[in-house]
Amino acid sequence: MLYKKSIPQIIQEAKESGEHTLKRTLSSTGLVSLGVGAIIGAGLFSLTGIAAAENAGPAVILSFIIAAVACSFAGLCYAEFASMIPVAGSAYTYSYATMGEFMAWIIGWDLVLEYALASATVAVSWSHYVNELLMTFGLTIPHEFLKGPWEGGYVNIPAILIVCLLSLLLMRGTKESSTVNNILVILKVAVVLIFITLGWSFIDSSNHKPFIPTNEGEEMLKNGEMGLWAFLRSDYFGEFGISGILRAAGVLFFAFVGFDAVSTAAQEAKDPKRGMPIGIIGSLVVCTILYVLFSYVMTGLENYKSFEGDAKPVATAFANTGYTFLNTALIITIIAGYTSVILVMLLGQSRVFYSMSKDGLLPKMFSDLSKNQTPWKTNAIFMVFVSLFAGFVPVSDLGHMVSIGTLFAFTLVCIGVLVLRKTNPELERPFKTPLVPFLPILGVIVCLLLMASLPIESWERLGIWLLIGIAIYWFYSRKHSKVRKSQR
Repeated sequence: MLYKKSIPQIIQEAKESGEHTLKRTLSSTGLVSLGVGAIIGAGLFSLTGIAAAENAGPAVILSFIIAAVACSFAGLCYAEFASMIPVAGSAYTYSYATMGEFMAWIIGWDLVLEYALASATVAVSWSHYVNELLMTFGLTIPHEFLKGPWEGGYVNIPAILIVCLLSLLLMRGTKESSTVNNILVILKVAVVLIFITLGWSFIDSSNHKPFIPTNEGEEMLKNGEMGLWAFLRSDYFGEFGISGILRAAGVLFFAFVGFDAVSTAAQEAKDPKRGMPIGIIGSLVVCTILYVLFSYVMTGLENYKSFEGDAKPVATAFANTGYTFLNTALIITIIAGYTSVILVMLLGQSRVFYSMSKDGLLPKMFSDLSKNQTPWKTNAIFMVFVSLFAGFVPVSDLGHMVSIGTLFAFTLVCIGVLVLRKTNPELERPFKTPLVPFLPILGVIVCLLLMASLPIESWERLGIWLLIGIAIYWFYSRKHSKVRKSQR
């Protein structure tokens, strides 16, 4: 038997109020700001350079478009669920209602991978920009304390510090965190617009040629030196050419993970039926337009090869504009932007664990609320967990792990819309995903295609993570599940 949580039961839980529930403090504008705050960050300011240098070249612009299209499919599915089931937990809660408890656990555990490691990824990039800022004042952080042991250092201390500070802010309260996020978002969007506006006139068209660099494996195929299957398994797959564009799209999917973080805050929205679709789709549209323009200018200012191994490619590219007096302001606003991403990712993660704990799948301490009505124990535990990843794991490895976790979550949400339209067609849907079943099926196909384009190491790490999660479910969660107990 599939143990499912009924939609009426979920909706009833969403109507609960009191000191043991989350506060509804977020407006539609606040939700869009939350989404933009989570989306624009390391994916744009750091991973754009990495994806251009290692995978797509100037065609990283196409990679952003492909990733955005895939996100739009999943985003529309998220919007339907979030307006219909306005509770904390995001894809975890949706899966519980459509595919049963086990799949809900899998997706909840997967979301931990997404949000926690996304926070760590951005924290690593944040630390490099902080060091760049300090250098303008004649100070510097020793290399050993900016990188983990796998990159020739000891530990990334600034990355650990920012994770701890923002975790403490989240323990203070959602309203306070949202206010800080709104200020950071204004600064972040401003710097993106300044970069695009000032950088446009300095674009060197030769940096965009060839627009799609040739994959060496493709040349070997033409010469009959290797078969297609050998090419797909070779190191050449994903390094420029069409396969490079696809792999870059898979990597840059990380740059869009923020919009689904909006859905984790549904239980804190003032008017979730109206606000959630606006927050999810609005933030996705705004950020896609900015991403495409930003990547076009960035690869036009500097040859894509120069971004290899560069954790601060935006500062490198902007140096070619001659506006040196703005470099410090640029770095400060990028740091502010990174800060908002970490903040929203940490918030999203804690809300997923809060929901899982409320259902009995995790110990009660994860849903214990402070006097400010925040899941402070979850924030504290993940402050330690995320800090360790931020302090010791390389940024590229973290980015790949986040991308595959996110794509897996999106795939299940798209499937969930199809299932719920079949099993519960009578339910009220304030927002309806258009072109069902065509659009959700496209979402599944594109997400799986991008997952397939990621390195095999990403699949191995996802497999290990899910095996750990299954073990926890088998030995603890299924024995303490409130839904399972009520349906026996």
